[in-house]
Amino acid sequence: MTIGYVVKRYPRFSETFVVNEILAHEAAGAKLEIFALRSVEETHFQNIISRVRAPVTRIPDRIKGIDESWPQLAAAQTLPNAWQRLTEFPEASGRDVIQAVRLAVECRDRGVTHLHAHFGTVASTVARIAARLAGITWSMTLHAKDIFMDYAENRNLALKIADAGAVVTVSDFNRSYLADRFGRDVTRIYNGMDLAGFQWQAPREDATEIVAVGRLVEKKGFHILIEALRILQSEGCTPPTRIIGGGEMQAELAAQIEASGLDHVTLAGPMPQSDVIAAMRGAAMLACPCIVGDDGNRDGMPTVLLEAMALGCPVVATPVTGIPELVDGTTGLLAGEGDAASLAESIARLLKDPALRDRQSRAARARIEADYDVTHSAAALRDLFDGLRAMRGAA
Repeated sequence: MTIGYVVKRYPRFSETFVVNEILAHEAAGAKLEIFALRSVEETHFQNIISRVRAPVTRIPDRIKGIDESWPQLAAAQTLPNAWQRLTEFPEASGRDVIQAVRLAVECRDRGVTHLHAHFGTVASTVARIAARLAGITWSMTLHAKDIFMDYAENRNLALKIADAGAVVTVSDFNRSYLADRFGRDVTRIYNGMDLAGFQWQAPREDATEIVAVGRLVEKKGFHILIEALRILQSEGCTPPTRIIGGGEMQAELAAQIEASGLDHVTLAGPMPQSDVIAAMRGAAMLACPCIVGDDGNRDGMPTVLLEAMALGCPVVATPVTGIPELVDGTTGLLAGEGDAASLAESIARLLKDPALRDRQSRAARARIEADYDVTHSAAALRDLFDGLRAMRGAA
């Protein structure tokens, strides 16, 4: 079986969960091909990208006029019944169709027998059509933004959920939501981690620094964290704090920090994963104050939470989507979503109680080992793929 992974962009700095999954498949001997539908926009990447052996094929998406588009479409005639099958997708754009034809041809030429798309947006749109054209099975993993965000355009998520051979999501919260809304059974497989790269260490009793890691966007809730730190400062508590990452709210957050007089708070910018790990190892805690954005966008299961808990770094988070399945009061503290006073209280509690940090650190590592080992989650995915192939063979 050759599995084709379909993603919008590859690589992406924030999507280490996709890379972890691919590496786990390869470690188990699976053969993979990676297909990217849009150009790379970032300049910083995690170093684990270099370990991926699967070739990456970039499907052209900028095609100008009939002179360029027709040769791409004409390739469909080499696929059995392709013209007839294309009529089954009246909702698709011209760009989606052209990319799907190219992807289907690549699948045929490379012996790809199953397509798996991450996110229910363009990757699933193109994978769905290409799988139909190539006569192979397909599946998708839904995360959070692709489920909950209010998009300007119709993503046709209901069509994809009905048509996919299997639909996977990353939390029980998502699974229940999707079942209620779309009436289909969805498989929950947690995003996994390579635990070999995240050895646990007991948190330092004398640690005082707070770290927060993620893109500087609304759903991460870093503006709530800064307000919580202002509250703490008014009470005489000024823990050094680093917010690691870059994004569209950089200037806004910098202005908030300056206006609040928080000289001990730093916007550190993006860092390689090795530096992030070092920061978490020395920290008193990771703050992950996620919120639901005004457009419905939210985090599903932040990878940085998994990483911190695996390393032994205590955590404080908020009960957004699937986070309470991971952080439940025993494995970390939960503050109220969007509630700076509650967040400040939780931060202060952890700072003052090294014994609590130690207990929660140990419980967190046990939870990660039990439920978030990428070896197990990737194996569950492959079992799903094999089941779809077996069903198709029996049909």
